[in-house]
Amino acid sequence: MWLWLPEYPTFQPGWDQEEIHATFFKCISWQVEETLDTINCPYHYFCDKTYPPNYPLAVDILVLLFTTASYFGTLVIVMMDMNSGRGRIFWGQSKRFLLPSGPISLPLIILAFAKGPQINTIFPLSCTGPAILLLVLISALSFDNGADKDFKYTFFVASTVSGILHASLYLDSVVLPYYTGFDALMSSTLSGECASCVCRKEALVVGGKLVRYRGWSMTTFLLWGFSV
Repeated sequence: MWLWLPEYPTFQPGWDQEEIHATFFKCISWQVEETLDTINCPYHYFCDKTYPPNYPLAVDILVLLFTTASYFGTLVIVMMDMNSGRGRIFWGQSKRFLLPSGPISLPLIILAFAKGPQINTIFPLSCTGPAILLLVLISALSFDNGADKDFKYTFFVASTVSGILHASLYLDSVVLPYYTGFDALMSSTLSGECASCVCRKEALVVGGKLVRYRGWSMTTFLLWGFSV
C-alpha cells in the first residue's frame, strides 16, 4: 500500500528509476533522520550503505549451470538408490562427493551465497537462494552414509552441519536486505530529499512486514536440532 503525500515529490530530474530500485534492494544500512513534519512524515529514512555493484553476466550463468548440475546430480543419485542393493553399495562410497551437501559442492554454494548480493544480474539469489538451500538440506538429510560410523564420518557430518549453517547466514545477508528494501519501497513515499530518502508512517524493521521472512539461519538450526 502506497502512502501518497502530495507535498513530497516522488522523483527529481536526473534520477534513474532502475537505479533507485537497485539501491533499495541492496541497501545494507537504513538510517533514520529527525523530521519536522511529524504528521505526514513521522519517520524519514535514507540508505546509508549498499552492497557493491553486480558481477558480470557470466558469473550468473556459471551459478545457474552449477545449480542445474547439482539438481540433476541429486536426481540421478535418488534414482540409483531406488534400484538394486548393488547400486546402493556402489553409490554409498562416492555419492557424498556428488551431492550438493558434499565436500565439493557445498563450499562452492557457500561462496556463491557469500557473494550473493553481487550475483544479481539475471539470476538473483535473493529469489532463488532459498530453493538452493532447500536442495542442500534435502540432500544432507536424505542421504545418510550410516554404514561407516567412524571418526571420518563424524568429521564429515560436523563439517556439513557447519557449512550449511554458514550458507544459511550468508543467505540471510542476501534475502533480508532485499525484503527490507521491498518494504521501504512499497509502503513508503519518496521524500525528494535524496534518491533513497523515504517518508514512512511506521518504523522500518529488518526483513520488512510485507513478507513474513525472518531468516534461514534460525530455521536451519532448528531443523538440524530436531533431525539429530
